Amino acid sequence: MSIKLSYYFRKPETFPIPGFLTELTAPQEILKLAVTFLDNSLVQHDIRENHGELRAGNGGDAAPVFHNSYYIDSGTVIYNGVTIIGPAYIGRNVELMPGALIRPYTIIGDNCSVGHGSEVKHTVMFGGSKVASLAFAGDSVLGAGARLGSGVITANRKFDQTEVTARLGDEVISLGADKFGLILGDYSRLGANCVTQPGTHIGPNTWVFPGVAVRGFIPENTRVMEERALKFSPNEITELKP
Repeated sequence: MSIKLSYYFRKPETFPIPGFLTELTAPQEILKLAVTFLDNSLVQHDIRENHGELRAGNGGDAAPVFHNSYYIDSGTVIYNGVTIIGPAYIGRNVELMPGALIRPYTIIGDNCSVGHGSEVKHTVMFGGSKVASLAFAGDSVLGAGARLGSGVITANRKFDQTEVTARLGDEVISLGADKFGLILGDYSRLGANCVTQPGTHIGPNTWVFPGVAVRGFIPENTRVMEERALKFSPNEITELKP
């Protein structure tokens, strides 16, 4: 397993904030720096700027709701029912679909999208990454072009609420927080209804197929799937009641 930032994220130019990654060496440091950056740049100056477009619809749909400090860049579209609880930084040409919830200390890069009913909390999304509908991304980092499929859950807290760790072979590395979700490398994908355990690290260009639960370290350029035998049996022909 690698804990070097450069192993997971090889397109720093897709990060929306110049110079943000310069001094970092480990991927988990991104989440810590996100808190400091947003506090210093938005909270301290009470920034509340939206240069994007609100699309609440014409049929009485709920308008987007904003709380606390935020910065939203041009070209971003925010649909009805979206809630943004800052501090949050959202880049250019982002789509926030109906009912999406953006929670504090989130940074979303350019050309990203957050699907219908999804929740993104203290998560950093490199440019072009996507969270599909009805998913949860918590205390996680998604690399350039990475994808979370519909219904994906990035579990971010252990049952005993102790500090989250990452296992490197026989070595256990502390991640310095009791809430830590997923490190997902550039262009990796989690299929629909996958679940990742706290502290999971997945290298770039790896696909985890739908419905698979993963933990620990998964290397780059890998396909992960479960072999399941399906059972078929005759079925009675019945008409369902209305």
